[in-house]
Amino acid sequence: MNLPADHIRLLFGLKLRQLRLDKGLSASDLAQQSGLSVSYITEIEKGRKYPKADKISALANAMQVDYDTLVSLKLSKKLEPISDLLRSKFLTEIPLELFGIDPSDLLELLAEAPAKVSAMIRTFMDIALSYNMSVERLYLAMLRSYQELHDNHFPDIEADADRFLNEFAPLNQPVTEALLANLLKTRYGVHIEQFDPLTQPELNSLRSVFRPEQRTLHLNAGLSAEQRAFILAREVGFHFMALKNRPYTYSWVEAESFEQILNNYKASYFAGAILIRREVLVTRLTELFSQETWNNDAFLQLIADFGATPERFFYRLSNVLPSHFGIDQLFFYRFNNTVGQTTFQLTKEMHLSRQQGPRGMVDEHFCRRWVALTILQELQSLQLNKAFDGTLCRAQLSEYAGSGHQYLIVSVAHPFQAVTQQNMSVSMCFAVNDALKSKMKFLRNWPQNPVLTNVPHRVVNEACERCGIFDCRERVAAPTVLQKKRQFLAMKQAMNRLQ
Repeated sequence: MNLPADHIRLLFGLKLRQLRLDKGLSASDLAQQSGLSVSYITEIEKGRKYPKADKISALANAMQVDYDTLVSLKLSKKLEPISDLLRSKFLTEIPLELFGIDPSDLLELLAEAPAKVSAMIRTFMDIALSYNMSVERLYLAMLRSYQELHDNHFPDIEADADRFLNEFAPLNQPVTEALLANLLKTRYGVHIEQFDPLTQPELNSLRSVFRPEQRTLHLNAGLSAEQRAFILAREVGFHFMALKNRPYTYSWVEAESFEQILNNYKASYFAGAILIRREVLVTRLTELFSQETWNNDAFLQLIADFGATPERFFYRLSNVLPSHFGIDQLFFYRFNNTVGQTTFQLTKEMHLSRQQGPRGMVDEHFCRRWVALTILQELQSLQLNKAFDGTLCRAQLSEYAGSGHQYLIVSVAHPFQAVTQQNMSVSMCFAVNDALKSKMKFLRNWPQNPVLTNVPHRVVNEACERCGIFDCRERVAAPTVLQKKRQFLAMKQAMNRLQ
């Protein structure tokens, strides 16, 4: 495998440093025996310089090793994780600059404390293997961190969306499915065809497939009008922003690189921005937030007016709220549930708040008092007993037991996949603070006069295993984590008494 020159320098430096330490030599000792300066050896060991052949020979002779052994890229067992990292795609494909990291600083860290960094890398690799983390999941986790770092607002993509709107839909004209399809055909030479998931059940979970060699976009015939519009807008985004390195399927994505995941996100962001205009959304949200009380039906109507799916609308909210309303303490999550079952899967999350909130858990049960779960239970009941096939919206003021943290949570639930009888709830959660109350008029009466707010209040927790609300009727598991924590605390107190 071909390695970048800076990685080869680092590998050589790491190897030289490890051999020197194994021989019990200081940098001064090696300099004296090889005839090189201490500063030059230090530069080599930090991966900043690669010596010429005569100097490599001098170093090999000084440490009594073969020339070929010294220049070999094979590291000792102790440093194997660093070698694996450098040989992997991680450092070459992950644009570290996006996270404010200079690659040279990372390489220097590796050179300064190779054994400690090696142990840390091995730990992370073991964790990833233990949790069966695929490359795609790692890339998606990194993308989520990138979104959170920037409050999920990217002015450059907003500017691209504005350019598109000014050129193709001026004067607040709607971006319609017909406009997008016409642009793909006439401007970008993309053919649009449909596939039937009933005759091709293997493709049922896919919404679209793009075949670059045929320049054909295949759409799932079962998509709703809102889903079709988004897929077409996303495809336009790839072409309009000239994003060449991209995945060819949606919503399942098999990524060959982080760049593909990032470009997929950029095209999706662009699609949301042209379908849900920023200025119009800000105006409508200002009107909604100025109401004296919360209205679930009014919120559903707002989503319908923009012709968006609930999930896409919430994502657009996360772009706009931090930048235009100063509301940045929020998080988004999505749960899936199969009709007739009592299990819930957290399938997507994004946190712009560093406080409490739903996160992926292993072997624990999410609090059944969360509105994201109760709305799914309500939807299921209506479907089974009243043949309901619509969409629900519910809001809740959630207070985390024992912490004092309070959140306004707006959740929307709707059927997700008819074939598998799956429902989905998407929720946007806002930390209740002075900034939020200043923007949302209906919250100004909370908690002094909760009736005027028209939003029910519930005490919640993270998971049943961590919860001390022992009279909870919704509990589905014993508080094992909490009990272990209390036992440990009691043991420490007893140990102190022994002293």
